[in-house]
Amino acid sequence: MKGIVLAGGTGSRLFPLTRVTNKHLLPVYNLPMVFYPIQMLRNVGIEDILIVTGGHSAGDFLRLLQNGKDFDMKHLHYAYQEGEGGIAAALSLAEHFAEHRSICVVLGDNIIEGNVCAAAEQFRRQREGAHVILKEVHDPERFGCPEIANGRILKIEEKPKHPKSNYAITGIYFYDSTVFQKIQRLKPSQRGELEITDINNMYLEEGTLTYSTLDGWWTDAGTFESLLRASNLVAKTGANKTASPPPAKASASQ
Repeated sequence: MKGIVLAGGTGSRLFPLTRVTNKHLLPVYNLPMVFYPIQMLRNVGIEDILIVTGGHSAGDFLRLLQNGKDFDMKHLHYAYQEGEGGIAAALSLAEHFAEHRSICVVLGDNIIEGNVCAAAEQFRRQREGAHVILKEVHDPERFGCPEIANGRILKIEEKPKHPKSNYAITGIYFYDSTVFQKIQRLKPSQRGELEITDINNMYLEEGTLTYSTLDGWWTDAGTFESLLRASNLVAKTGANKTASPPPAKASASQ
């Protein structure tokens, strides 16, 4: 399985913090935001990781992450997204990288307390289709929200005005190689974007979408409130247990 971190976008909800930098480079407690999804992928044993970014700060990712030495990696891959187009449009840039293998996709502003090893193992056992991870939240209207009956997802709505449940689809997705064929069939939503929710509903219609519920806390960090919450949660309880800041380099006077 290969890993993909989607770290593009304008970060408009975090203006003016993101006027001169990409939001995924902002600090969450003691680490850059993008460190957390990369470590999430490393914790499930994924060694081949692609970072999809864009905008005027793309080169800063290379300077920050280099070849992945902070994560015991010898190489990181990078892709550049020109303009906007939605999460699914950004994911389409990873088709060549995926090489017809299954993938784990993490949105770059998603931070969790523990890991997704159990979900990854469940997806590996099903061999095809897709797997999403749910979390009960107080504001499901901000996310893709599933309608659930008798333990089954009936439909997923993107940012619904009247949510059918209190669950959110977290920004952590497992897909087989057919995801890229599905992206080619997408049409822009009313927001003018290619929606990842439409991809998930395609798998649902095929009967190959499974789900699990995340243990521990989960948050995005794409708004001022959630960025503050993420920093406070990490400071209090930790996140991605093996994540740690890179060692400080000794100064010449030491």
